[in-house]
Amino acid sequence: MESGCEIVHADINLRPSRRRAITAAPPGSGTAVAATGGVSMELTFSPPLHRQRHQFVIDFVQRNKPKKVADLGCGECTLLKKLRFHREIELLVGVDVNGSKLQKKKNGLAPLSADYLQPSFNQLHIELYQGSVTQKDSRLRGFDLVTSIELIEHLTLADLECFSEVVFGYMTPLAVIISTPNSEFNPLFPGVEGFRHSDHKFEWTRAEFRSWALKVCLEFGYEVEFAGVGQAPSDQQERVGFCSQIGVFHRVRRENDCNMFCDDTEDVFSYTLLHIIKYPSLRDNNILQKAVVSEVLCCAEKLKSRLREEEANESDDKSSPCQTEQEREEGLLKQLMEIPQTAICGAEMRNPVEQCGRGASESESEEAPRTNGKGQQESCALNRCVPVPVPLAVLWSCCPKVRALSGSLTHLSHLLIDEPAVKLSQDGSALLLNDQDHDLDEEDLRGFEDSGCSEARQCPHSAETEEDWEGDV
Repeated sequence: MESGCEIVHADINLRPSRRRAITAAPPGSGTAVAATGGVSMELTFSPPLHRQRHQFVIDFVQRNKPKKVADLGCGECTLLKKLRFHREIELLVGVDVNGSKLQKKKNGLAPLSADYLQPSFNQLHIELYQGSVTQKDSRLRGFDLVTSIELIEHLTLADLECFSEVVFGYMTPLAVIISTPNSEFNPLFPGVEGFRHSDHKFEWTRAEFRSWALKVCLEFGYEVEFAGVGQAPSDQQERVGFCSQIGVFHRVRRENDCNMFCDDTEDVFSYTLLHIIKYPSLRDNNILQKAVVSEVLCCAEKLKSRLREEEANESDDKSSPCQTEQEREEGLLKQLMEIPQTAICGAEMRNPVEQCGRGASESESEEAPRTNGKGQQESCALNRCVPVPVPLAVLWSCCPKVRALSGSLTHLSHLLIDEPAVKLSQDGSALLLNDQDHDLDEEDLRGFEDSGCSEARQCPHSAETEEDWEGDV
Protein backbone atom coordinates (compact mmCIF):
# COMPACT_ATOMS: atom_id res chain seq x y z
CA MET A 1 0.00 0.00 0.00
CA GLU A 2 1.40 3.34 -0.99
CA SER A 3 1.34 5.98 1.71
CA GLY A 4 3.11 9.10 2.86
CA CYS A 5 6.41 8.90 4.68
CA GLU A 6 8.50 11.24 6.77
CA ILE A 7 11.06 12.71 4.43
CA VAL A 8 14.64 13.08 5.58
CA HIS A 9 16.54 15.52 3.49
CA ALA A 10 18.74 18.59 3.46
CA ASP A 11 18.62 21.54 1.16
CA ILE A 12 20.77 22.04 -1.89
CA ASN A 13 22.38 25.44 -2.16
CA LEU A 14 23.02 26.99 -5.55
CA ARG A 15 25.98 29.29 -5.77
CA PRO A 16 28.01 30.61 -8.74
CA SER A 17 31.08 28.64 -9.69
CA ARG A 18 34.19 29.91 -11.42
CA ARG A 19 34.55 26.66 -13.30
CA ARG A 20 33.91 26.90 -17.02
CA ALA A 21 34.05 23.20 -17.76
CA ILE A 22 30.92 21.23 -16.94
CA THR A 23 31.83 18.14 -14.97
CA ALA A 24 29.87 15.48 -13.17
CA ALA A 25 30.32 14.92 -9.46
CA PRO A 26 31.93 11.71 -8.24
CA PRO A 27 29.43 9.11 -6.97
CA GLY A 28 28.22 9.94 -3.49
CA SER A 29 29.87 13.37 -3.39
CA GLY A 30 28.22 16.35 -1.85
CA THR A 31 28.59 18.69 -4.82
CA ALA A 32 27.91 18.79 -8.53
CA VAL A 33 28.12 21.50 -11.17
CA ALA A 34 24.89 22.48 -12.88
CA ALA A 35 24.11 24.81 -15.75
CA THR A 36 21.45 27.40 -15.07
CA GLY A 37 20.75 30.12 -17.60
CA GLY A 38 24.15 29.72 -19.20
CA VAL A 39 25.92 30.21 -15.87
CA SER A 40 27.64 27.30 -14.19
CA MET A 41 26.16 26.71 -10.71
CA GLU A 42 27.35 24.37 -7.98
CA LEU A 43 24.85 22.05 -6.31
CA THR A 44 25.83 21.38 -2.71
CA PHE A 45 24.23 18.63 -0.69
CA SER A 46 24.54 19.42 2.98
CA PRO A 47 25.19 17.00 4.55
CA PRO A 48 26.63 14.93 1.69
CA LEU A 49 24.14 12.66 -0.03
CA HIS A 50 25.57 9.37 1.27
CA ARG A 51 25.27 10.65 4.84
CA GLN A 52 21.65 11.60 4.25
CA ARG A 53 20.89 8.08 3.05
CA HIS A 54 22.57 6.57 6.11
CA GLN A 55 20.80 9.00 8.42
CA PHE A 56 17.48 7.92 6.94
CA VAL A 57 18.25 4.34 8.03
CA ILE A 58 19.48 5.47 11.45
CA ASP A 59 16.29 7.45 12.05
CA PHE A 60 14.26 4.37 11.16
CA VAL A 61 16.30 2.26 13.59
CA GLN A 62 15.81 4.78 16.38
CA ARG A 63 12.05 4.77 15.87
CA ASN A 64 11.50 1.03 15.39
CA LYS A 65 14.28 -0.55 17.55
CA PRO A 66 15.07 -3.58 15.36
CA LYS A 67 17.22 -6.27 17.00
CA LYS A 68 18.48 -8.00 13.86
CA VAL A 69 19.67 -5.83 10.97
CA ALA A 70 21.35 -6.83 7.70
CA ASP A 71 22.93 -4.46 5.17
CA LEU A 72 23.11 -5.94 1.67
CA GLY A 73 25.95 -4.59 -0.45
CA CYS A 74 27.62 -3.13 2.64
CA GLY A 75 30.82 -2.29 0.69
CA GLU A 76 32.98 -0.03 2.87
CA CYS A 77 30.92 -0.96 5.96
CA THR A 78 30.21 2.73 6.55
CA LEU A 79 26.58 2.18 7.51
CA LEU A 80 27.50 -0.74 9.77
CA LYS A 81 30.01 1.45 11.61
CA LYS A 82 27.21 3.89 12.42
CA LEU A 83 24.60 1.30 13.33
CA ARG A 84 26.87 -0.46 15.86
CA PHE A 85 26.39 2.48 18.25
CA HIS A 86 22.65 1.75 18.45
CA ARG A 87 22.78 -0.91 21.10
CA GLU A 88 19.18 -2.01 20.68
CA ILE A 89 20.62 -3.98 17.75
CA GLU A 90 21.80 -7.43 18.86
CA LEU A 91 22.86 -8.86 15.49
CA LEU A 92 24.34 -6.70 12.73
CA VAL A 93 25.16 -8.43 9.44
CA GLY A 94 26.96 -7.11 6.38
CA VAL A 95 26.89 -8.90 3.01
CA ASP A 96 28.97 -7.98 -0.02
CA VAL A 97 30.23 -9.79 -3.08
CA ASN A 98 33.68 -8.24 -2.62
CA GLY A 99 35.28 -10.29 0.15
CA SER A 100 38.68 -8.58 -0.01
CA LYS A 101 37.05 -5.23 0.70
CA LEU A 102 35.30 -6.66 3.75
CA GLN A 103 38.59 -8.08 5.02
CA LYS A 104 40.17 -4.63 4.79
CA LYS A 105 37.32 -2.88 6.55
CA LYS A 106 36.51 -5.42 9.29
CA ASN A 107 38.85 -3.87 11.88
CA GLY A 108 36.89 -0.63 11.73
CA LEU A 109 33.97 -2.49 13.32
CA ALA A 110 35.91 -3.62 16.39
CA PRO A 111 34.74 -2.52 19.86
CA LEU A 112 36.07 0.77 21.20
CA SER A 113 37.82 1.18 24.54
CA ALA A 114 34.62 2.62 25.99
CA ASP A 115 32.78 -0.60 25.13
CA TYR A 116 35.13 -2.48 27.47
CA LEU A 117 35.20 0.18 30.19
CA GLN A 118 31.42 0.57 30.31
CA PRO A 119 29.81 -2.58 28.90
CA SER A 120 26.05 -2.67 28.61
CA PHE A 121 23.53 -5.45 29.08
CA ASN A 122 22.88 -5.38 25.35
CA GLN A 123 24.80 -7.96 23.37
CA LEU A 124 25.99 -6.97 19.89
CA HIS A 125 27.36 -9.47 17.40
CA ILE A 126 28.59 -8.35 13.98
CA GLU A 127 28.96 -10.84 11.15
CA LEU A 128 30.46 -10.19 7.72
CA TYR A 129 29.61 -12.47 4.80
CA GLN A 130 30.89 -12.68 1.26
CA GLY A 131 28.07 -13.55 -1.10
CA SER A 132 25.65 -12.42 -3.78
CA VAL A 133 22.27 -10.94 -2.96
CA THR A 134 20.82 -13.12 -5.71
CA GLN A 135 21.55 -16.26 -3.65
CA LYS A 136 19.70 -17.60 -0.63
CA ASP A 137 21.29 -18.18 2.75
CA SER A 138 19.19 -19.41 5.65
CA ARG A 139 21.29 -17.51 8.21
CA LEU A 140 19.70 -14.27 6.99
CA ARG A 141 16.09 -15.32 7.39
CA GLY A 142 13.73 -13.63 9.81
CA PHE A 143 15.56 -10.31 10.34
CA ASP A 144 13.79 -7.23 11.64
CA LEU A 145 15.35 -4.94 9.05
CA VAL A 146 17.21 -5.42 5.76
CA THR A 147 18.75 -2.44 3.97
CA SER A 148 19.85 -2.11 0.37
CA ILE A 149 21.35 1.33 -0.18
CA GLU A 150 22.14 2.22 -3.80
CA LEU A 151 22.50 -1.46 -4.71
CA ILE A 152 19.73 -2.61 -7.04
CA GLU A 153 20.86 -0.35 -9.90
CA HIS A 154 24.05 -2.43 -10.09
CA LEU A 155 22.01 -5.58 -10.88
CA THR A 156 20.79 -6.77 -14.23
CA LEU A 157 17.03 -7.01 -14.56
CA ALA A 158 17.31 -10.80 -14.36
CA ASP A 159 19.34 -10.52 -11.15
CA LEU A 160 16.84 -7.99 -9.82
CA GLU A 161 14.13 -10.64 -10.11
CA CYS A 162 16.30 -13.02 -8.08
CA PHE A 163 16.98 -10.24 -5.57
CA SER A 164 13.25 -9.71 -5.06
CA GLU A 165 12.67 -13.43 -4.55
CA VAL A 166 15.59 -13.76 -2.11
CA VAL A 167 14.87 -10.68 0.00
CA PHE A 168 11.08 -10.55 0.06
CA GLY A 169 10.21 -14.18 -0.62
CA TYR A 170 12.94 -16.07 1.27
CA MET A 171 14.49 -13.76 3.88
CA THR A 172 11.06 -12.20 4.66
CA PRO A 173 12.28 -9.46 7.04
CA LEU A 174 9.79 -7.32 8.90
CA ALA A 175 11.05 -4.21 7.09
CA VAL A 176 13.17 -3.44 4.02
CA ILE A 177 14.71 -0.09 3.08
CA ILE A 178 15.78 0.27 -0.56
CA SER A 179 17.28 3.38 -2.09
CA THR A 180 18.16 3.92 -5.75
CA PRO A 181 18.99 6.93 -7.97
CA ASN A 182 16.13 8.98 -9.34
CA SER A 183 16.85 9.45 -13.06
CA GLU A 184 14.54 12.51 -13.21
CA PHE A 185 17.12 14.34 -11.08
CA ASN A 186 19.96 13.68 -13.53
CA PRO A 187 19.44 16.82 -15.69
CA LEU A 188 20.61 18.82 -12.67
CA PHE A 189 23.99 17.12 -13.08
CA PRO A 190 25.41 18.57 -16.31
CA GLY A 191 27.93 16.35 -17.96
CA VAL A 192 26.08 13.22 -16.87
CA GLU A 193 25.13 11.43 -20.05
CA GLY A 194 23.24 8.24 -19.44
CA PHE A 195 23.72 6.86 -15.95
CA ARG A 196 25.48 8.43 -12.97
CA HIS A 197 27.92 5.54 -12.63
CA SER A 198 29.50 3.33 -15.25
CA ASP A 199 28.45 0.16 -13.39
CA HIS A 200 24.76 1.07 -13.22
CA LYS A 201 22.58 -1.27 -15.24
CA PHE A 202 19.52 0.96 -15.01
CA GLU A 203 18.26 4.12 -13.32
CA TRP A 204 14.55 4.51 -12.74
CA THR A 205 12.15 7.41 -12.77
CA ARG A 206 9.89 7.78 -9.75
CA ALA A 207 7.05 6.12 -11.64
CA GLU A 208 9.23 3.14 -12.61
CA PHE A 209 10.46 2.65 -9.05
CA ARG A 210 6.90 2.89 -7.74
CA SER A 211 5.68 0.35 -10.26
CA TRP A 212 8.38 -2.18 -9.30
CA ALA A 213 7.82 -1.63 -5.57
CA LEU A 214 4.06 -2.14 -5.77
CA LYS A 215 4.55 -5.30 -7.83
CA VAL A 216 6.86 -6.68 -5.11
CA CYS A 217 4.32 -5.82 -2.42
CA LEU A 218 1.53 -7.57 -4.28
CA GLU A 219 3.61 -10.69 -4.90
CA PHE A 220 5.21 -11.13 -1.46
CA GLY A 221 2.79 -9.50 0.97
CA TYR A 222 4.32 -6.12 1.83
CA GLU A 223 3.26 -2.50 2.06
CA VAL A 224 5.50 0.35 0.91
CA GLU A 225 6.04 4.01 1.74
CA PHE A 226 7.97 6.29 -0.59
CA ALA A 227 10.42 8.97 0.46
CA GLY A 228 13.77 10.35 -0.61
CA VAL A 229 16.87 12.34 0.27
CA GLY A 230 18.79 15.00 -1.61
CA GLN A 231 16.27 17.73 -2.21
CA ALA A 232 16.30 19.69 -5.47
CA PRO A 233 16.17 23.50 -5.62
CA SER A 234 12.77 24.64 -4.38
CA ASP A 235 11.55 25.73 -7.81
CA GLN A 236 12.32 22.29 -9.28
CA GLN A 237 11.57 19.92 -6.40
CA GLU A 238 8.09 19.00 -7.56
CA ARG A 239 9.23 18.45 -11.13
CA VAL A 240 12.31 16.28 -10.52
CA GLY A 241 11.84 14.92 -6.99
CA PHE A 242 14.68 13.74 -4.75
CA CYS A 243 18.15 12.82 -5.92
CA SER A 244 17.83 9.38 -4.24
CA GLN A 245 14.39 7.79 -4.02
CA ILE A 246 13.65 5.45 -1.15
CA GLY A 247 11.09 2.75 -0.58
CA VAL A 248 10.33 1.53 2.96
CA PHE A 249 8.65 -1.87 2.84
CA HIS A 250 6.73 -3.37 5.77
CA ARG A 251 5.69 -7.00 5.83
CA VAL A 252 1.96 -7.52 6.16
CA ARG A 253 1.41 -9.87 9.09
CA ARG A 254 -0.61 -12.93 8.26
CA GLU A 255 -2.11 -15.77 10.26
CA ASN A 256 0.52 -18.24 9.05
CA ASP A 257 3.49 -16.00 9.92
CA CYS A 258 4.28 -18.14 12.97
CA ASN A 259 4.84 -21.15 10.69
CA MET A 260 6.96 -19.26 8.18
CA PHE A 261 10.28 -20.68 9.41
CA CYS A 262 8.96 -24.02 10.62
CA ASP A 263 8.69 -25.61 7.20
CA ASP A 264 10.76 -28.51 5.99
CA THR A 265 12.91 -26.37 3.71
CA GLU A 266 16.51 -27.50 3.85
CA ASP A 267 18.98 -24.98 5.24
CA VAL A 268 21.08 -23.25 2.60
CA PHE A 269 24.51 -21.76 3.29
CA SER A 270 25.58 -19.96 0.14
CA TYR A 271 27.56 -17.19 1.82
CA THR A 272 31.07 -17.39 3.24
CA LEU A 273 31.38 -16.17 6.82
CA LEU A 274 34.48 -13.97 6.89
CA HIS A 275 34.48 -12.41 10.32
CA ILE A 276 32.59 -12.38 13.63
CA ILE A 277 32.88 -9.56 16.16
CA LYS A 278 31.44 -9.97 19.65
CA TYR A 279 31.06 -6.84 21.73
CA PRO A 280 31.57 -7.02 25.51
CA SER A 281 28.27 -7.48 27.30
CA LEU A 282 27.15 -7.78 30.88
CA ARG A 283 25.33 -10.92 29.82
CA ASP A 284 28.76 -12.54 29.82
CA ASN A 285 29.27 -13.64 33.43
CA ASN A 286 33.03 -12.93 33.34
CA ILE A 287 32.48 -9.36 32.16
CA LEU A 288 29.63 -8.89 34.64
CA GLN A 289 31.87 -10.11 37.47
CA LYS A 290 34.62 -7.65 36.52
CA ALA A 291 32.14 -4.77 36.33
CA VAL A 292 30.61 -5.67 39.70
CA VAL A 293 34.01 -5.99 41.38
CA SER A 294 35.09 -2.63 40.01
CA GLU A 295 31.94 -0.91 41.23
CA VAL A 296 32.02 -2.64 44.62
CA LEU A 297 35.63 -1.66 45.31
CA CYS A 298 35.03 1.91 44.17
CA CYS A 299 31.89 2.26 46.30
CA ALA A 300 33.51 0.60 49.30
CA GLU A 301 36.53 2.91 49.16
CA LYS A 302 34.21 5.91 49.14
CA LEU A 303 32.38 4.58 52.17
CA LYS A 304 35.66 3.89 53.94
CA SER A 305 36.88 7.42 53.21
CA ARG A 306 33.63 8.75 54.62
CA LEU A 307 34.12 6.67 57.74
CA ARG A 308 37.64 7.98 58.26
CA GLU A 309 36.42 11.55 57.85
CA GLU A 310 33.82 10.94 60.54
CA GLU A 311 36.45 9.44 62.84
CA ALA A 312 38.71 12.44 62.25
CA ASN A 313 35.86 14.84 63.02
CA GLU A 314 35.07 13.08 66.29
CA SER A 315 38.75 13.05 67.21
CA ASP A 316 39.02 16.81 66.62
CA ASP A 317 35.88 17.71 68.53
CA LYS A 318 34.53 15.13 70.99
CA SER A 319 31.70 17.39 72.04
CA SER A 320 30.06 17.65 68.63
CA PRO A 321 28.16 14.63 67.34
CA CYS A 322 29.23 12.99 64.10
CA GLN A 323 27.09 14.48 61.33
CA THR A 324 26.45 12.98 57.94
CA GLU A 325 24.88 14.52 54.86
CA GLN A 326 22.23 11.91 54.38
CA GLU A 327 20.29 9.62 56.66
CA ARG A 328 21.42 6.61 54.64
CA GLU A 329 25.06 7.41 55.35
CA GLU A 330 24.26 7.65 59.05
CA GLY A 331 22.81 4.17 58.97
CA LEU A 332 25.82 3.00 56.99
CA LEU A 333 28.35 4.20 59.55
CA LYS A 334 26.38 2.56 62.32
CA GLN A 335 26.40 -0.77 60.48
CA LEU A 336 30.09 -0.49 59.74
CA MET A 337 30.85 0.00 63.42
CA GLU A 338 28.69 -2.92 64.54
CA ILE A 339 30.37 -5.60 62.40
CA PRO A 340 31.82 -8.27 64.76
CA GLN A 341 35.58 -8.51 64.45
CA THR A 342 35.44 -12.33 64.68
CA ALA A 343 34.22 -12.22 61.08
CA ILE A 344 37.40 -10.51 59.92
CA CYS A 345 40.30 -12.83 60.66
CA GLY A 346 38.50 -15.87 62.07
CA ALA A 347 39.90 -15.42 65.59
CA GLU A 348 38.05 -15.03 68.85
CA MET A 349 38.44 -11.47 70.06
CA ARG A 350 36.42 -9.01 72.04
CA ASN A 351 37.70 -6.15 69.93
CA PRO A 352 40.52 -5.60 67.42
CA VAL A 353 42.82 -4.01 69.96
CA GLU A 354 42.97 -7.24 71.99
CA GLN A 355 44.28 -9.08 68.95
CA CYS A 356 46.58 -6.42 67.53
CA GLY A 357 48.31 -5.16 70.64
CA ARG A 358 47.52 -3.43 73.89
CA GLY A 359 49.56 -1.52 76.40
CA ALA A 360 52.62 -3.46 77.54
CA SER A 361 51.44 -4.24 81.07
CA GLU A 362 47.99 -5.37 79.93
CA SER A 363 49.43 -7.67 77.30
CA GLU A 364 51.80 -9.31 79.75
CA SER A 365 49.04 -9.98 82.28
CA GLU A 366 46.52 -11.51 79.88
CA GLU A 367 48.53 -13.27 77.17
CA ALA A 368 52.05 -14.57 76.84
CA PRO A 369 53.93 -13.43 73.75
CA ARG A 370 54.02 -15.90 70.88
CA THR A 371 57.38 -17.30 69.80
CA ASN A 372 58.64 -18.83 66.63
CA GLY A 373 60.55 -22.11 66.26
CA LYS A 374 63.82 -20.46 67.25
CA GLY A 375 62.48 -19.24 70.54
CA GLN A 376 62.35 -15.65 69.34
CA GLN A 377 59.30 -13.58 69.99
CA GLU A 378 57.26 -13.21 66.82
CA SER A 379 56.59 -9.63 65.79
CA CYS A 380 52.88 -9.51 65.55
CA ALA A 381 52.03 -8.76 61.97
CA LEU A 382 48.53 -8.28 63.22
CA ASN A 383 49.78 -5.24 65.08
CA ARG A 384 49.46 -3.49 61.76
CA CYS A 385 46.12 -4.90 60.90
CA VAL A 386 42.52 -4.69 61.26
CA PRO A 387 40.78 -4.48 57.90
CA VAL A 388 37.76 -2.23 57.63
CA PRO A 389 34.67 -4.41 57.11
CA VAL A 390 32.01 -3.06 54.77
CA PRO A 391 28.82 -5.14 54.83
CA LEU A 392 27.65 -6.34 51.42
CA ALA A 393 24.11 -5.46 52.44
CA VAL A 394 25.21 -1.85 52.90
CA LEU A 395 26.98 -1.78 49.55
CA TRP A 396 23.99 -3.29 47.80
CA SER A 397 21.49 -0.90 49.34
CA CYS A 398 23.59 2.29 49.13
CA CYS A 399 25.14 1.90 45.67
CA PRO A 400 22.55 2.03 42.86
CA LYS A 401 24.96 0.77 40.22
CA VAL A 402 26.00 -2.22 42.32
CA ARG A 403 22.33 -2.96 42.88
CA ALA A 404 21.54 -2.68 39.18
CA LEU A 405 24.44 -4.90 38.14
CA SER A 406 23.96 -7.66 40.73
CA GLY A 407 20.18 -7.74 40.88
CA SER A 408 20.10 -9.27 44.36
CA LEU A 409 22.26 -9.48 47.46
CA THR A 410 22.64 -13.23 47.00
CA HIS A 411 23.85 -12.79 43.43
CA LEU A 412 26.26 -10.09 44.56
CA SER A 413 27.78 -12.48 47.08
CA HIS A 414 28.13 -15.22 44.45
CA LEU A 415 29.87 -12.82 42.04
CA LEU A 416 32.42 -11.75 44.67
CA ILE A 417 33.14 -14.99 46.48
CA ASP A 418 35.63 -16.42 43.96
CA GLU A 419 37.14 -13.11 42.85
CA PRO A 420 40.86 -12.86 43.84
CA ALA A 421 40.77 -9.05 43.97
CA VAL A 422 38.15 -9.13 46.71
CA LYS A 423 38.61 -10.19 50.34
CA LEU A 424 35.47 -11.22 52.18
CA SER A 425 34.86 -11.96 55.84
CA GLN A 426 34.73 -15.60 56.91
CA ASP A 427 30.95 -15.74 56.68
CA GLY A 428 30.99 -13.87 53.37
CA SER A 429 28.77 -11.07 54.64
CA ALA A 430 31.28 -8.20 54.49
CA LEU A 431 34.00 -6.86 52.23
CA LEU A 432 37.36 -6.32 53.95
CA LEU A 433 39.25 -3.18 52.97
CA ASN A 434 42.85 -2.43 53.84
CA ASP A 435 43.10 0.64 56.04
CA GLN A 436 46.87 1.12 56.14
CA ASP A 437 48.75 4.28 55.30
CA HIS A 438 51.95 2.67 54.08
CA ASP A 439 53.01 -0.15 51.80
CA LEU A 440 53.88 -3.49 53.37
CA ASP A 441 57.03 -5.39 52.52
CA GLU A 442 57.03 -8.97 51.30
CA GLU A 443 57.87 -10.42 54.72
CA ASP A 444 54.91 -8.66 56.29
CA LEU A 445 52.59 -9.93 53.61
CA ARG A 446 53.73 -13.50 54.21
CA GLY A 447 53.10 -13.02 57.90
CA PHE A 448 49.59 -11.78 57.21
CA GLU A 449 48.81 -14.75 55.01
CA ASP A 450 50.08 -17.17 57.65
CA SER A 451 47.98 -15.51 60.31
CA GLY A 452 44.81 -15.81 58.23
CA CYS A 453 44.36 -12.09 57.79
CA SER A 454 45.79 -10.91 54.49
CA GLU A 455 44.80 -7.25 54.68
CA ALA A 456 45.65 -5.13 57.68
CA ARG A 457 46.28 -1.72 59.13
CA GLN A 458 48.65 -0.30 61.76
CA CYS A 459 47.21 -0.65 65.24
CA PRO A 460 48.13 1.93 67.89
CA HIS A 461 49.81 0.84 71.12
CA SER A 462 49.27 3.63 73.60
CA ALA A 463 46.43 3.45 76.09
CA GLU A 464 45.26 6.89 75.02
CA THR A 465 44.95 5.88 71.39
CA GLU A 466 43.24 2.67 72.40
CA GLU A 467 40.65 4.61 74.31
CA ASP A 468 40.00 6.90 71.35
CA TRP A 469 39.63 3.92 69.01
CA GLU A 470 37.12 2.21 71.30
CA GLY A 471 35.27 5.47 71.68
CA ASP A 472 34.80 5.66 67.93
CA VAL A 473 33.58 2.10 67.88
